[in-house]
Amino acid sequence: MDQSLVVILGDQLTESISSLRQAKRASSIVFMAEVKDETTYVRHHQKKIALVLSAMRHFASLLRQAGWTVDYTRLDDPLNTGSLAGEIERTRLRHGISDIVMTEPAEYRVKQALLHIRQLEDDRFICSHAAFRQWASDRKELRMEYFYRDMRRQTGLLMNGDDPEGGKWNFDSENRKPAKSSGTMPVPPHFEPDVTTREVIQLVAKHFGSHFGDLEPFWFAVTAEQAAQALEHFLNHVLPKFGETQDAMLQDEFFLHHSLLSPYINLGLLDPLDVCLRAEDQFRQGRIPLASAEGFIRQIIGWREYIRGIYWLKMPDYAHSNALAAKRPLPDFYWSGETRMNCIAQVVKQTKQEAYAHHIQRLMITGNFALLAGIEPHAVHEWYLAVYADAYEWVELPNTVGMALHADGGLLGSKPYAASGNYINRMSDYCGKCTYNVKERTSPDACPFNALYWDFIARHKSRFARNARMAQMVRSYENFADDEKQRIAVRAETILTTLVPWQLAPAKDC
Repeated sequence: MDQSLVVILGDQLTESISSLRQAKRASSIVFMAEVKDETTYVRHHQKKIALVLSAMRHFASLLRQAGWTVDYTRLDDPLNTGSLAGEIERTRLRHGISDIVMTEPAEYRVKQALLHIRQLEDDRFICSHAAFRQWASDRKELRMEYFYRDMRRQTGLLMNGDDPEGGKWNFDSENRKPAKSSGTMPVPPHFEPDVTTREVIQLVAKHFGSHFGDLEPFWFAVTAEQAAQALEHFLNHVLPKFGETQDAMLQDEFFLHHSLLSPYINLGLLDPLDVCLRAEDQFRQGRIPLASAEGFIRQIIGWREYIRGIYWLKMPDYAHSNALAAKRPLPDFYWSGETRMNCIAQVVKQTKQEAYAHHIQRLMITGNFALLAGIEPHAVHEWYLAVYADAYEWVELPNTVGMALHADGGLLGSKPYAASGNYINRMSDYCGKCTYNVKERTSPDACPFNALYWDFIARHKSRFARNARMAQMVRSYENFADDEKQRIAVRAETILTTLVPWQLAPAKDC
């Protein structure tokens, strides 16, 4: 009987994945491998490496228990070639197999490296590449809101016949309240590492101990069973208040009412549509408000699917987008957290400890600073890809390049998500514990975000004057007195010279 080699990647840990569905247990060998290339193409957070490797080892064990023959190469195998392509070829030759099949890789670089292998569609996503291309083909603007509505119609989620539940597609306006630390915020389930995970932690400490981030304590779910427990906890204890403070940030509360399910969904331990159906059921049973259910479901069938569509529609050129000609190097404090800006210090500290920060911390703190300061987009992209447990290029790159940095010129977002310290002060408690004064714009102790915001508007005023959502800010800047404009320019230059010294020529107004 001719054998087939079924390749399973580290983010394809789903028993029902297309490559396994078409394979026969009796005549198939499942290939899995831990390779150096995938742990070091960026210097991934130690916790992320441990999460992926432990989840892979547990999944291989699950497949063996289900009757599959699994050929698994560990990272420290002395014969390990260090690359996926090398390990696939070595395994193929060892078993004398000619037929190799896999589910399409989620990342462009991996797909290109393995084009010689027969690739099946990854139908864990709701919207196929072809369907997204068709949706995008006749549109001048590729706005997520309209894509999301189509996904609601296609899935039937939160629909009342042909109409959206509650008469509105989007309840985001109800999800922007600040929060106060109550001491009773729900804490995500922490899973005690078993023998397999402890072995992985020791491996990571030995080989990747110099990478960013704290390896321990390690508490992530590493199996589908544990991920299901995390989902259950979210549905019952977190989702009821998920919506209202979705954008809030608190110094002593890392998780608030966020799901922390994205690492498990992106690994394949949870099915995204099933997660949405479970959330909808909570609403149908009257256990959660509609705004919470809608906001959560929108993040998955709306934003997650849309981001994936944009990625595959625009790669590979999208990775090098730089519409605002940003050239500054990434500041060292993105790695060290050593800065007097309390908001950035807190987010980097949290990221270092947990390999996690929620979307507003990423967008409006570290992303916002990088946008205002003109940090080179590819450097920012590689930082986000390295430091977060849920970061894979297909989801992280468009969020960074398009959403946070507006480097795609407005393809993904109709305006740059730029904000002064006032927004951070309104949505967090960071500013009250900062050495900078958030109420000041140009004094030596003024919050750096304030002068940088107006300097950003000044640098790009010719572009933003044509943007309906930014034109008012350009007019506001133009109404400043000349001496105030000069003070803004001097303060911004002082900040940038001190915090982000030039290594390349400064960007010109575009």
